[in-house]
Amino acid sequence: MPTEFGLDESGLDRESRSERITRGASGAHETIVNDTTLNLTGEFAAQLAALEGGVSPEERDAIAALPSGSALVIVRRGPNAGARFLLDKLTTTVGRHPEADIFLDDVTVSRRHAEFSRSGTTFVVRDLRSLNGTYFDGVRVDDALLSDGSEIQVGKFRLTFYPSRRDVVAHSAS
Repeated sequence: MPTEFGLDESGLDRESRSERITRGASGAHETIVNDTTLNLTGEFAAQLAALEGGVSPEERDAIAALPSGSALVIVRRGPNAGARFLLDKLTTTVGRHPEADIFLDDVTVSRRHAEFSRSGTTFVVRDLRSLNGTYFDGVRVDDALLSDGSEIQVGKFRLTFYPSRRDVVAHSAS
């Protein structure tokens, strides 16, 4: 077990330890092939994806609590960064209109800008002929199939999509 200075019980750092191991007892170098590939599946892969997206512990708990067939959209950039919106209906509207399900109050957002549609456990974002367009992972789109961690841009707002962990695990198992 390395100490706080990166040394193990023998007093060697990681690089020295590796060299000692590869030289062997005779001092001659041996070739050691290290396969550092790690395959992550199921719930752990889903949790890791959420962590890589800069998800706070509270957001992680909210995502973990989502029932099957629902999703969470979190505002990452824009006037109300950190806001969370639950996608639990067949259609969720996004826009500057006060009656939009996801109300984004900024002139860069059209009154009826976009919508999230759900079919079973699959979600699609669809632009509603907005002036500034809807972007999916940086590309302007008419519609796009969403996956865990997808980024959607509506006006100056950047949103990240997180489906129910139950659905992510089910999709990765099939």
